[in-house]
Amino acid sequence: MKYLIVGLGNIGPEYENTRHNIGFMVLDAFAKASNTVFQDRRYGFVAETRVKNRSLLLLKPSTFMNLSGNAVRYWLQKENIGLENLLVIVDDLALPFGTLRLKSKGSSAGHNGLKHIEQILGTQQYARLRFGIGNDFPRGAQVDYVLDEFSGEEKQSLPERLEKAAEIVRSFCLAGVEITMNQYNNR
Repeated sequence: MKYLIVGLGNIGPEYENTRHNIGFMVLDAFAKASNTVFQDRRYGFVAETRVKNRSLLLLKPSTFMNLSGNAVRYWLQKENIGLENLLVIVDDLALPFGTLRLKSKGSSAGHNGLKHIEQILGTQQYARLRFGIGNDFPRGAQVDYVLDEFSGEEKQSLPERLEKAAEIVRSFCLAGVEITMNQYNNR
């Protein structure tokens, strides 16, 4: 069985450690733990790994956040992967920092990357792992906040949260979305 695991973010050193790039960070941590390396391929950086008898294609789109759907559609079609085996990892302002929520489907909640994926795929019926980045910013400063780096305190707990997110990815592939939601969403 094949899975497409997509971490949303923006390419380039100026975005590397920003809150908006948490999807990339989760995949980097997952790839490092799996001893696999990303390669620059069409529409993104791709790494292949296995979890037991499951084949995982890890994708960090190089299309920038607002055009993520192009990369997702291309790799789903190229690898012949069904929507039920797609997981998109995304930052979420509505959740406190480090909170992880897996959903089997849902709206974009105003997230431009999810909006574009929804528009290109023509559906909201795909799993997404929302990684809380908090919303500690003054009114009108949302863009600056998501494109800023994590605070010192957040950086300290980030490795543990990234590890937990990687656990959720593994469980999604091995146990499925429902069991994984029940197991992890209240932690």
